[in-house]
Amino acid sequence: MTGRIGCQGCRDGADLDFTFTMAFQPILDFAAHRVWGYEALVRGTGGESAASILGRVTPETVYRFDQAARVKAIELAGRLFPADDATRLSINFMPNAVYEPAACIRSSLEAARRAGFAHDRIMFEFTENEKFRDTAHVSRIVSEYRRQGFLTALDDFGAGFAGLSLLANFQPDLIKIDMDLLRGIDTDRRRQVIVAGIIGIAGSLGIAVIAEGVETASELETLRGLGATLFQGYHFAKPHLEALPPVAGFPAGGYDHALVA
Repeated sequence: MTGRIGCQGCRDGADLDFTFTMAFQPILDFAAHRVWGYEALVRGTGGESAASILGRVTPETVYRFDQAARVKAIELAGRLFPADDATRLSINFMPNAVYEPAACIRSSLEAARRAGFAHDRIMFEFTENEKFRDTAHVSRIVSEYRRQGFLTALDDFGAGFAGLSLLANFQPDLIKIDMDLLRGIDTDRRRQVIVAGIIGIAGSLGIAVIAEGVETASELETLRGLGATLFQGYHFAKPHLEALPPVAGFPAGGYDHALVA
């Protein structure tokens, strides 16, 4: 990991005994007809799965890994992303690995400065699938990151431990609806009603919604009919290792190529 180790959890933790890199997958804005941003996804340097890398993270290395993953994503984005001021980088992080919010964000701030990334172009995703030990601590993380100018997103919404109760305690900038809720939504009225409700609640709270895991044109069409405008999934592009993939699935006329390397 580059930069100073400002977090006690990192200072006290063990060094990593493995290497990793990132793959990137686009998030598309159909309202603006452009690539909204890219999510950085952990991979092995030979393309090994995220699970194979995360399986090597131990309680002793979780702090350093979380910090190193953020820095790796920002450094790669600084090299790969188009030269604009709008394309966003989405980074997954582990709330339970954040020892102290202000200290743990220091290496991300330094990496962003080196890469020339404005803070409002970086979004941190935390997953509902990770059971939070302390909801108040997560709220402090979200508040600190927003104070620093970063975006925050709740990933896998609808699949994990807390659901709507999380939104009652703190408010991220975006939520990403879990792909299991979206699978087959074009033929399942129950899923349509649930997702329409999530989109409505989010809109009332001023929270943007990303439909992730879209795999078919029919799913896309149904979700657009329910009011979704931000999308991610294999229907558009699979993640590419240390590269920005070409995008498919936009209507005739293409997308704003100025935002795609």
